[in-house]
Amino acid sequence: MADVGADELSSRSESPELGDRSSEDRSLLHQKLAIRELIDTEVSYLHTLRLCASDIRSRLHQLPPGDLDVLFSNIDDIIQVSSRFLHGLQETACREEEQADLIGNLFLEFHEEFEHIYKVYCANYDQALQLVKAYRKEPELQKAIQGIIEAAVPQAGPSGLSFLLVIPLQRITKYPLLLQKILENTPTDARAHPVLQRAASALQDVNSNINEYKMRKEVALKYTKVEQLSLRERLARINTHTLSKKTTRLSQLLKQEAGLVPRTEDKEFDDLEERFQWVSLCVTELKSNVSAYMDNLEAFLCFRPHEWSLDIPGGPAEQYCGLARDLQLEAFLQFKQRLKGLVWDPLCSLARALVGPQNLIKKRLDKLLDFERVEEKLLDVGSVTYEEEAARHTYQALNSMLVAELPRFNQLVTQWLGQILCTFVVLQKDLADQVLRRAESSMALLPHYHVSEPDFRKLMEDTLAQNSSQLRFVKESFEKVLPPPTTQPLLPGSEYQLQALLTRYGPEKLYQVTSDINGTGTLDLTLPRGQIVALLQNKDTKGNSSRWLVDTGGHRGYVPAGKVQLYRHIIPSEKELRGQTVTHEDYWLPTPEPTQPSVPTVPTVTQVVAAYPFVARSPHELSLQAGQPVTILEAQDKKGNPEWSLVEANGQRGYVPSNFLARTPGPAPWGWSLPS
Repeated sequence: MADVGADELSSRSESPELGDRSSEDRSLLHQKLAIRELIDTEVSYLHTLRLCASDIRSRLHQLPPGDLDVLFSNIDDIIQVSSRFLHGLQETACREEEQADLIGNLFLEFHEEFEHIYKVYCANYDQALQLVKAYRKEPELQKAIQGIIEAAVPQAGPSGLSFLLVIPLQRITKYPLLLQKILENTPTDARAHPVLQRAASALQDVNSNINEYKMRKEVALKYTKVEQLSLRERLARINTHTLSKKTTRLSQLLKQEAGLVPRTEDKEFDDLEERFQWVSLCVTELKSNVSAYMDNLEAFLCFRPHEWSLDIPGGPAEQYCGLARDLQLEAFLQFKQRLKGLVWDPLCSLARALVGPQNLIKKRLDKLLDFERVEEKLLDVGSVTYEEEAARHTYQALNSMLVAELPRFNQLVTQWLGQILCTFVVLQKDLADQVLRRAESSMALLPHYHVSEPDFRKLMEDTLAQNSSQLRFVKESFEKVLPPPTTQPLLPGSEYQLQALLTRYGPEKLYQVTSDINGTGTLDLTLPRGQIVALLQNKDTKGNSSRWLVDTGGHRGYVPAGKVQLYRHIIPSEKELRGQTVTHEDYWLPTPEPTQPSVPTVPTVTQVVAAYPFVARSPHELSLQAGQPVTILEAQDKKGNPEWSLVEANGQRGYVPSNFLARTPGPAPWGWSLPS
């Protein structure tokens, strides 16, 4: 009996050890099953991706290449990374004791690459779904797509493209779950346990970062859309909510300007924005310069002297015509086409690429005002509404995205701009080489072709020295023949404008436009011939003395210095404009010599008449017949534009173009006259 009792006690003491051992065995078995599930599902996942990239994508000929890029996004990058990851998983199978530890380290090694590639795919996923919805509206196209997918992936079922496109999203979100399952079946004292913990945490962070990136992209897409809305559509969008929001922002901005509340300072973003604005200015200036260059090139190509008969048979003239014709038809035409395709078109694309970030930066300022107001309320009250919390998160997402993306964007734009400039220089060099190569045969026939450059320069200096007296004589004769600059007649009704400029600036600052000026720049003025202006500065902000800053009495801007001359005409004073004779202390007016009274003569006056017929296009304009006399009330419109004049004719008033009016001297009839 004693032996039986001893056996029972020994069996009871050994049973907990057997239970612990069986529990560990079960955990180890579950761990191996979880690892096997991870490897098997990775093999199936990679196989499906390869089917999408090879069989399905290559057979969707019905879809444009742009749609295929959106649908499958960066699936090739995902396949490349997943292939290397699967290879690493399969290599761990030969080391079963360390397999869990190796898998944890493998995830830690690949988690940054996973985040990078799946960020891009997830950000484009919504756009891909929009295309799928559009395809479903076309039954024939949808049927063809469904047939291709079912032939390659039968398990896709009726979902078709939607089933395939969501697979990468499901895979990246399943990695933390698979790791957690392996971790749960790993003893806490095992060496692999802390590694698996770090790997699971890293994959959870990857998913969180992908979601955050996707939200930022959605915010950016929302505010970078440029909608072409009419005034009626814009007014229709105004409601009490938008008015309240804009009023609150304006109030916040005014309080900041007044110093009542502090302004949020973000040195990092301010530096990035300053860099972005500088890059944008460079792109704008280069685009303006290239546009002017292409206009000048077009004007140069329109000049074809070789097409005219010079009546000079043979010799250099005929050689020049042949060379010019050759360059015009081939070299210059090819240069123009290459300039447009390699410089102008990329530059326009670069300018369009700047619109989105510019809109985001402007929208950030609005969201910053909302954010500051919500922060103040949070400090005062301690709670905010759901809408205010959403506005707070929107600003944080927008600001984080700009701070993260602007450095790379600025770098890419700078590189793009540098490439465009280098291309422009190379095109210029190629053109010069081509012209010299084509002109070489013609240059060989010149009499001084074989003379060295120093000897040729000395020959030219000696020739010019011998003929300098003749050149001086021709120059002096030419200056004598040239007529002195004449003063243009004043525009109709501009006497009072002239008097205002005279009173403000004095006669030595008054200039007259000698020919019509068409402004092309932002601050350039468009002025008709005869316009009186006052000189403010004889150079622009860059020190260019060929552009003068002037004042027209209503607007200020720049004009070409070569199209204005000092106004030396006798300037009437204000009292003279009213019919009185006075003298001005700054200039002298001649006094007419007294004449003996004689037989009354018909007085001569200056009339303002319509030089051309004009048909009114709005109630503010006045129709006129050619030769119809008018009275000028104002020589400019309400905005100070001298191109329109307010006149009165036959008791009616309205605006007419100033260049449709003309002054005609004629006798003033005595007494009454009937209209013709």
